[in-house]
Amino acid sequence: MPDSLSLLVTGELIAGVDEAGRGPLAGAVFAAAVILDPARPIAGLADSKVLSEAKRDALAILIKRDALAWCIASASVEEIDQLNILHATMLAMSRAVEGLTTQPGRVLIDGNRVPKQLTLPAEAIVKGDAKVQAISAASILAKTARDAELVALDVLHPQYGFARHKGYPTAEHLAALEAHGALAAHRKSFGPVKAWLARQQGQLF
Repeated sequence: MPDSLSLLVTGELIAGVDEAGRGPLAGAVFAAAVILDPARPIAGLADSKVLSEAKRDALAILIKRDALAWCIASASVEEIDQLNILHATMLAMSRAVEGLTTQPGRVLIDGNRVPKQLTLPAEAIVKGDAKVQAISAASILAKTARDAELVALDVLHPQYGFARHKGYPTAEHLAALEAHGALAAHRKSFGPVKAWLARQQGQLF
């Protein structure tokens, strides 16, 4: 698979796109689009999932400083519940591409689907976050932005432990959901939250 930087040498601007937060029970789903600058390579880019939190945070600063263009976008909890998580993810990805201040010639997307909303030439690349540096950069920006949102949510609702589990359905999170109930930030269409709401409704009758 050609790397995004080698593609840039041919004169075609390549935007890498990735998402973060499809699996959690709470919070928006985030996506990022990044066009790297071949004149300012960033060492250490990799799939955000294999990087430490400290490394992701440090790389996010470099990406925002040195990339030709970048944009972080999201789809809200309400949009996730209305559209389903797949379509909300595609919406967030298309918003990230649309938000770029420089228009790419082609878009490379992590995964096996291209958002239908995109009007630019685009290609889906399975495990692209480990193969294409621009997608790796996008995965880092999406992940760090989403984690920051959950840390902020933890400040408002410390009893749920969002800063630790980032909204994923860990034993700690499921126990907190059972003890304290669902928040507006919870995805009501996701199984554990939906089940808790159904139990609460059943107790009203």
